[in-house]
Amino acid sequence: MLRITVLTIFSIVLFASCYSTRKSVYFRGLEDMTISSKIENEAPVLRKNDLISITVSSLNPAATEVFNSPVSRTSNTSAISGTINQSFGYLVDVDGNIQFPILGDLKAEGLTTKALEDTVRSQILAGKYLVDPIVTVRYLNFKISVLGEVGNPSVYNIPNEKVTLLEALALAGDLTIYAKRSNVLLIREEKGERKLVRLDLSSSELFYSPYYYLKSNDIVYVEPKRSKVANTHPVGAYVSAMISTASLIITLIIATR
Repeated sequence: MLRITVLTIFSIVLFASCYSTRKSVYFRGLEDMTISSKIENEAPVLRKNDLISITVSSLNPAATEVFNSPVSRTSNTSAISGTINQSFGYLVDVDGNIQFPILGDLKAEGLTTKALEDTVRSQILAGKYLVDPIVTVRYLNFKISVLGEVGNPSVYNIPNEKVTLLEALALAGDLTIYAKRSNVLLIREEKGERKLVRLDLSSSELFYSPYYYLKSNDIVYVEPKRSKVANTHPVGAYVSAMISTASLIITLIIATR
């Protein structure tokens, strides 16, 4: 009778272990292959309250200097070190405009950084302020938030303005063993609407998803498994302790026979 009980407990533990392992694997059943994805990482467009840098250069540094004078200062906290940094840049105001030296109000909302570069360059040429100017526009606040069952939940600034969901999770220290990989929540705000999307990291369909690439201000939330919730609850912790104790007692009985 004791032997049957031990075998039963051993089988249950082994099955639970295998089941847990399968649930913890990314992209189950994915073999060697080449995935032809038509998903393109669309260039992000500027929105109200975005902070950008605009750099102008030309063969005449003295004439160029007026376009590169700092115009505003904002404070931001580093997600990793917690230190406060001072950044100079152009803030897209509530009307969707920026105040640029000499040129005045420029419409920025709804434009990509490339489109804004073309706008600034064309107006500089139209005013004959510079010859062959080079204009570079960069985001200063392209950020994403990763919360929940990850190694290091936080807000992350993305300097190259391009990040995938998997890269975001890697920045956050990957998912913990308690993470629910089949039900990751993505929260995105577009055109005044808040969109909630569920993504399955255990399926290769993620590579075809239009949400594979993240956008600025996206929030990724990783839910915990029920097992963690149960273990943190007093009743669940008590049951888990009882099972462990029972297993230990049976092992000791076998060892002393």
